[in-house]
Parts: sequence; structure tokens; C-alpha cells
Amino acid sequence: MAGTDSTKHPDAALAGRPAPAIILVEPQLGENIGMAARAMLNCELTDLRLVNPRDGWPSDDALSASSGAIQVIEGARVFETTPDAVADLNLVFATTARKRDMTSRVVTPRQAAAKIHEFMGGDGNRAGVLFGREAKGLKNDDVTQADAIIMAPVNPAFSSLNLAQAVYAIGYEWYLAAIGDEPSPQLATSKETRPANKAELNSMIQHLADELDEAGFFHVAEKRPVMVRNLRNMFQRANLTEQEIRTLRGVITSLTRKPEK
Repeated sequence: MAGTDSTKHPDAALAGRPAPAIILVEPQLGENIGMAARAMLNCELTDLRLVNPRDGWPSDDALSASSGAIQVIEGARVFETTPDAVADLNLVFATTARKRDMTSRVVTPRQAAAKIHEFMGGDGNRAGVLFGREAKGLKNDDVTQADAIIMAPVNPAFSSLNLAQAVYAIGYEWYLAAIGDEPSPQLATSKETRPANKAELNSMIQHLADELDEAGFFHVAEKRPVMVRNLRNMFQRANLTEQEIRTLRGVITSLTRKPEK
């Protein structure tokens, strides 16, 4: 069946950010569509378009495999042909793992993502990415609907990606381009603890310094401040948790406790 009115688009991104459409051309299995939808929602992509899916639509298998990406599945639109699916788009990229016997601009996922992000900053500009059949990819007639080809730099001896992997590879690069930069690494802690505060860190370092004084470690008094500062810097870089501070204090106490006779 043909697609719905192209002027009635679902919200393209959860945060109100303009986002490209993902067009799956003649996908074969509902499970693959569902996993692709899951990958899309990971990257705040919700505009899913299906060109003549082999097993029809809607698909219970797709919904099950989406792992909760219900809004993508329920908002998916079906088109009879690739030209129908891209008719409202101003910029289209086609993904492929092999060179074509035609003259086309070739870009990486990162380059395509940057171009899409820049292009969709203009009023009303819409973009999309074509993905081909699981077994053989896009036909040349599909590729001619695109402004450029996306080829991911992968192992040339084995360049096969499944459909969801391909969608995520493009979606991830677009998401990074859209949020401006790669998120800073965060310290992942268990629910039973938290990052140590400075009072806990300073108390542990003082405990250690006191025991080192008792053991005669700082035998050159003039060097003591610098050595304590070095110890502080070392523990500061470790980003210790409150639980780790308590463990270290227990270690210090155990090492300095006099053995019972």
C-alpha cells in the first residue's frame, strides 16, 4: 500500500531535534525491522519508513523484537516504492557495503551524519538514509535516488553488517553530531555506595600519614609535605568511592595493628 500524506510526519526526535528518516527497502524479516527500530530509538530516531516489506505490515515479530521501541513500530509508514518513500526528502544517503558501477559521491557514516545535522538546521529541510535488503542490499535503482553513498570503514575481508547494526552505525554518528560532542565518561558506581567526598578522602589520607609518621616513613622531615601531597594527588586521581575509602582505612588499621601474642 502507498504511504500516508507526506505532510503528516511523526515527531522526528524525542527532544524536538530535527532527525533523519530511516528507510528500509524491502526488509525481509519482521524481527530485523524490530531490531532496527530498537537501534533507532537508542539514537532518538523515530521516523521509520518501510518499502514493500516482504512479510507485510504490521508485524507482531517486529513489535516483539523492538524491545519496547513501540512508538517507532507504531509510527512506521509503508510505501510501495523507494521514490514514494523519499518523495518529501531534500537530502538522501544510501548505505552500501560494495562499490557500484556508477559515479557517486562516497562518504563515511561520520561525514554523512555531520552533513545531515548541518542540512537539517535549515527551515523545512528533511533528510533520510536508505538501507537495503538483508541478503543483497540496495538495488542500483534505489541508489540512484540518493545524493551520496555511505560506506562504513570496516574489515575489507568481511564487510557484512546486519540491518540493525547498519542502522545503529549511522544513527550513533548522527546522535553524536546532534548533541555536539561525545558524552564525557562517567564513573559508574553500585547502588550501595557513592563517590567519596573530600572530607572522607582527607580523613583517610591523614590516617595514612599519621601511621607513616609512627612507622618512621618520613625520615627526612623537610620532605614530608611534598610526600604527603604526592600521596594526596595519587588518591585524588583514583576517584575513590565511599566504600573504597572505608576499605582502605581498614587496610591501614590492619597493617598497623600490633599482633597479639
